[in-house]
Amino acid sequence: MQPENLDITVRDYISECIKKNETACEERIKELQNTYEKIIKEYTFENLRLREENNLLLYKRFGRSAEQLLADKKQLLLFTEEGKRTKPSEENNLDITEVRSFTRKKAGRKAIDPKLPREERIIDISEEEKTCACGSKMTRIGEETSEKLHIIPPKIIVERIVRPKYACRHCEGTEDEGRSAVHIAPVEPSIIPRSIVSPSLLSTIMIQKYEDHLPFYRQEKQFKRIWVTISRQDMANWQQKAYEKLAPLFKLLKEIIKSGPVIQMDESPLQVMGEEGRSDTQKSYMWLARGGPPGKAVVLYEYRETRAGEHAKKLLEGYSGYLQTDGYEGYDSAIKDMPGIIHAGCFAHVRRRFFEAEKISGQDGAAREGLEYIRKLYHIERELRNEKKETNKTDEEFLTERKSQVLPILNNFKEWLINHGEEIVPPSLLLGKAISYTIKQWDKLVKYLDSPYLTPDNNAAEQAIRPFVVGRKGWLFNKSPDGADSSCGMYTLIETAKQNGLVPWNYLFEVFEKVPYAVSPGDWVKLLPWDEHFHRQN
Repeated sequence: MQPENLDITVRDYISECIKKNETACEERIKELQNTYEKIIKEYTFENLRLREENNLLLYKRFGRSAEQLLADKKQLLLFTEEGKRTKPSEENNLDITEVRSFTRKKAGRKAIDPKLPREERIIDISEEEKTCACGSKMTRIGEETSEKLHIIPPKIIVERIVRPKYACRHCEGTEDEGRSAVHIAPVEPSIIPRSIVSPSLLSTIMIQKYEDHLPFYRQEKQFKRIWVTISRQDMANWQQKAYEKLAPLFKLLKEIIKSGPVIQMDESPLQVMGEEGRSDTQKSYMWLARGGPPGKAVVLYEYRETRAGEHAKKLLEGYSGYLQTDGYEGYDSAIKDMPGIIHAGCFAHVRRRFFEAEKISGQDGAAREGLEYIRKLYHIERELRNEKKETNKTDEEFLTERKSQVLPILNNFKEWLINHGEEIVPPSLLLGKAISYTIKQWDKLVKYLDSPYLTPDNNAAEQAIRPFVVGRKGWLFNKSPDGADSSCGMYTLIETAKQNGLVPWNYLFEVFEKVPYAVSPGDWVKLLPWDEHFHRQN
């Protein structure tokens, strides 16, 4: 029944009751009025929900992606949603914390890195100008310097490998039984035999695609500009062959990632063509896991056809420790039969929901109050970790101090969430969804207090998967499942190198150069990015 029809019904019924003078008239009127108010309330919330959804879509399409409050939004509102003026203490009764002062850097151009090679060019006056009008020779009293950057265009050289042949003209090899009559040095081992590929060329191609996000067809055009013909199909084939040669290294990295105290996981959509029994438009997924012992971080990418939790379960087989993820329920189903795994949540996803409610919802004052609780948690975490580095506190001391400072805030936050539950904020609105999500995830969210290796969020995994998300905008899709697997391998090497302070190109070059000589398990261990012979970035 529509509200306007109900309104007419109420008026007609009142008139009829007056005419008939029925005693039940007042009770019936109250009943209809209550029904009318309930329907109006439902329509009001439905209208507000639809407006929020529309505004959220517009904001995600055209708004700022950074989850930061603008300067003019940081001041709390002086009026509540009902329009009544309130005191600041009533609007937000959180404790005030002092923020450490900072020094602002001087504006201007940054100095060029001193590690770059330099060539000096002197611009001097003539010898005649070095003689004063009085006839005396001028003395050099100083100098003015400036620096300019010069770029030498990419240069490719062809290494011509010559292997001289030798033969005996006297006996023509008859006296040297069991050996060839012609003697020649053996072919050097190569990661891709009988090809023009060198470790430097292969490293450059992989870095340009998976670090600089240049698809193979764009690289093909770049090579043509320097008179080199390399087709995109050749580059794809080289990637696949290199991935197959590196299989023992990927197996080793997968074992190492399970040896650490924490694994962080995330997943992102991926379009793969040529999947058996699936159309080319169906969505596949790139799964990411980040873990490993302290100081030996591993970032592992794996392609799977679906987002089913069984894929996470297979990756986590044999692991015991903390698993930190977002609120996706597939992880819950994956570890339900794994008692050795403790599931921790992510406050960054909670903050994102409150931030969206603050930007879009009419109840932005309450959403900002929730954000303030979360901001305090991050502030304490940052301060305590900085203090731990400076004072060399033990893990136990760090955990004790963190719990003593964080638990009171968490208790107040939980109480605030319960007080702003369904009775005050409808669960269909953005703020209601944020509150409902936080309460549902609460037991996982507070798990980070139990381990010094856990932080409040899963941002390390989110940042590790970001290069894939950015690159996907350039190359759009994988042409085959094998191509998706090999691209996972390249992302794994590059992102793991970055996590361990290596220049990705340098690491790939050394790996591609040494893989042909890797025979024993010890040879593969030496290719791990934390091996001492790899040069680290300062």
